Amino acid sequence: MPHRRDVFRLGAVALGNLFALALAVPGIKFLLDPLGKKASGGAFRPLTTLGQLKVGEPRAFAIIARRQDGWVKYPEEPVGSVWLVRQPEGSPEPVVALSAECPHLSCPVPLAADGKSFLCPCHGASFTLDGKKLNEVAARGMDTLPVEVESGNDPVVRVKFERFQPQASEKKPLA
Repeated sequence: MPHRRDVFRLGAVALGNLFALALAVPGIKFLLDPLGKKASGGAFRPLTTLGQLKVGEPRAFAIIARRQDGWVKYPEEPVGSVWLVRQPEGSPEPVVALSAECPHLSCPVPLAADGKSFLCPCHGASFTLDGKKLNEVAARGMDTLPVEVESGNDPVVRVKFERFQPQASEKKPLA
């Protein structure tokens, strides 16, 4: 028959091991994947109000976010930009959001001098204001992004920013 001291000692060792295991499992998970679920997808970010956008006039907005690369966390900084184009009344979507990165080689895409299209300065890819390609330089049109528009007096426009693989004929998110 075990002594009372042996029972207490075994109980203390078992409790200590359970406590160490409870701490070790999340620690090992973090070491194997420091970004965890934060690495995929992004949140909808408020950019402007619907009243600030004029119908048919594209406006560029910077996407400001915190980044994490492995174990290094960066402060909020610009991580990309988007073009917002307000659509006429009665359109299925009140606002179209386009990535400001060219789907050809990811160069920044500014508005063309005429203000009626987008023109990539790197290789001459051109796009309509709704992102459709106008020439064969790029394999696909400009990448659209998901948009949420609140209801109310001055609705807030939110965009979910994401990057896509350049030179692919279909829109594929970067890993």
